[in-house]
Amino acid sequence: MSTIRDLPEDVLVELLSLLPAQDLVRTCRLVCRQWRCVVELTTLWKRKCQREGFYVHNLDRSVSDWKVFYMLCNLKRNLIKNPCAEENFQHWKLDKNDGDKWKIENLPGCHGKDMPDPKVQKYFVTSYGPCFKSQLITLQKEGYWNQLMDEKRPEIVVKDWYAARFDCGCRYELTVRLLSEDYIVLEEFHPEPIVIEQWSDARWREISHTFQNYPAGVRYIWFQHGGQDTQYWAGWYGIRVTNSSITIGPLTL
Repeated sequence: MSTIRDLPEDVLVELLSLLPAQDLVRTCRLVCRQWRCVVELTTLWKRKCQREGFYVHNLDRSVSDWKVFYMLCNLKRNLIKNPCAEENFQHWKLDKNDGDKWKIENLPGCHGKDMPDPKVQKYFVTSYGPCFKSQLITLQKEGYWNQLMDEKRPEIVVKDWYAARFDCGCRYELTVRLLSEDYIVLEEFHPEPIVIEQWSDARWREISHTFQNYPAGVRYIWFQHGGQDTQYWAGWYGIRVTNSSITIGPLTL
């Protein structure tokens, strides 16, 4: 009687590609030498990419490791929690909360405009005193193991959206730091503060930055944004922020 070991390699690849990646790496490759070899095959991980919609034909020459490529695609998501104020201030640390403090408002808000993305319904808004909030992302907790970050250095893409009221000037600031295990800053993105004058168009604008070829040892990502109004009006006339994101993905995406 034939056994699973008698299956042709291409059939075994097809069968094993149906299994979750965690089972392949932690269990299947320990079954026998044949399975270990199949689990390490490029064709198996490319097949998993095809099954799950990660495969694009013109990537063939640019992907050096299809196993890592699959893992990064599978993990890719927004690492910022509660980016659009749907859960009040949950997951955010209010580093500075001056003036009349942070507030949450519904789009478009007074003297404001809607976001380009209609799914975004709320935003955080600052006051006349400095208002800053932050999140600290622990990469291992999010599934990004140390060896992956140190050897593959996947792209870290940061995005944030900000806007002013039409009738009041304001100031916006963003700081993103890649931190070591001991919270040493390995790389930082901190552009000059953006000052929006009174009687602006109130449009939402996106700021973005991609970390590449950063030093080994990145274990945390610290994200902070905020600002205030520039006319010191009581209430919530300062910068508005929403739809923040940090994603980690393969260099080819």
